[in-house]
Amino acid sequence: MIRRIIHIDEEKCTGCGACAEACHEGAIAMVNGKAKLMREDYCDGLGDCLPVCPADAIHFEEREAPAYDEAAVLAAKAKKAHIQGGGCPGSRPRVLKPAEDAAPVQAMSSQLRTWPVQIKLVPPKAPWLDGAHLLVAADCTAYAYANFHQDFICNRVCLVGCPKLDRVDYSEKLEDIIANNDVKSLTIVRMEVPCCGGLEYAAKEALKNSGKFIPWRVVTISVDGRILED
Repeated sequence: MIRRIIHIDEEKCTGCGACAEACHEGAIAMVNGKAKLMREDYCDGLGDCLPVCPADAIHFEEREAPAYDEAAVLAAKAKKAHIQGGGCPGSRPRVLKPAEDAAPVQAMSSQLRTWPVQIKLVPPKAPWLDGAHLLVAADCTAYAYANFHQDFICNRVCLVGCPKLDRVDYSEKLEDIIANNDVKSLTIVRMEVPCCGGLEYAAKEALKNSGKFIPWRVVTISVDGRILED
């Protein structure tokens, strides 16, 4: 079948291993100091590996390749988790402990001003997109980061999604939104887990392909609610 799959340029690859670590499907491994796509049927085509490559050595291509085999991937993950006691960072169970000395929670007003918020559902020419400061956020960020409404949604148009669960490429939809509206700025908020790399990549590609030059930034949130990068 013809489908989207990653291509690794071995000449550009520096052997840092970041892509292999970011690939939550286990499709990439390091061989003789270079990243290599070991199992084409393990590559889901979401591109979690792309944004972490410092050498720009990984790109998408459309070509003949076996279909993504989710059952085989899950089986491999289960086997690895049994052996190592680990698994995909994005789905690994853990217990979080909020700070015991945290200030009492006070009622806050929602800062959400537009609907819908799911990227798949937002009309690309919705009137409130014109002149907007755009927020593209991973679904989980609002749950992990306590002041999400105040620090991120306030005065922005919020769009949310999860490339791992939706199994879609948001880049074309986001490109349509940015290219056809007077978007003033772009803020991308993602979780630290590798699967959020697909959302970051889609937003960056959308901005690049739109031909627009607008201020943008990426904020990374830890699973325990801290800002790791901004």
